[in-house]
Amino acid sequence: MDEVTQAVENLKKEWSQAVAQLEGSIAAIESCGLTGKGAETANSLLRLNGSAQDALQLLKSFQFRLDLLAQQLPTFEEVQSGQATLESWDEQYKKLRASLRNANLQAKENIKKAAQEERELLLGGGEESTIRRRNLQTKAGMTSAAERITESLRRSRQLMVQEVERSANTLATFDESTSVLRKAEGEYQGHRSLLMRTRGLLSTMQRQDVLDRIVLSIGFLVFSLAALYVVSRRVGLLTLQRKLADAIRSGALSVEDVVQKVQDGPARANIPPAPPVYDEL
Repeated sequence: MDEVTQAVENLKKEWSQAVAQLEGSIAAIESCGLTGKGAETANSLLRLNGSAQDALQLLKSFQFRLDLLAQQLPTFEEVQSGQATLESWDEQYKKLRASLRNANLQAKENIKKAAQEERELLLGGGEESTIRRRNLQTKAGMTSAAERITESLRRSRQLMVQEVERSANTLATFDESTSVLRKAEGEYQGHRSLLMRTRGLLSTMQRQDVLDRIVLSIGFLVFSLAALYVVSRRVGLLTLQRKLADAIRSGALSVEDVVQKVQDGPARANIPPAPPVYDEL
């Protein structure tokens, strides 16, 4: 059998059990006040109505679950059967609500009659009325004690709920702190890798700075040597020019001689003549 089909069958069984429980609660509500004890039945009526309301909510949740499961059944016939079952459950749910309403009306009427009978017995004379009043006083004391115990339990429950909420908030805070720490760890890992890359770039820049300084030093040295060479050549020309001017001014050398030497160029070196070449042929 398919899992969805099995779930639908189990849901039908749970529906039948819940309906039987609700019908029992409705019957008990309808019989409230018939015993002639109005004070007792008033308290039991509230308890029975709470149980009946819980059963109605359970039936409503069964309808919702069947609506979800009916759409997942494997065959079209099973889907149609599930939809028909859902419609019959809806009708049955409405009838049970109406029965619960009628049972509450009947119970209120019974309780009203029982209270009237008790009032008549209490106002009347005789030993039975005295015993009745004593029983009512005893029941009133027991009811008061039960109410005090119930109030104490309610306060204890409220404190427990507050402690549970506080613990849940603490756990949520711990979870949030853990997520923040994990995020911080991730950011730290990212910053660490960034710092490693930055350190590598700084090392590369330092090496490049050393190379740049070496290149600049060599360039400055070459420039200085070139400038020194140009200056020395310039100073030599100026000295030669000054000597020529002094020689021309003193008459030891004339301008025409200087021009003639410039036009002739430098004196040719005395090169011995090459030996003659003889043809052996």
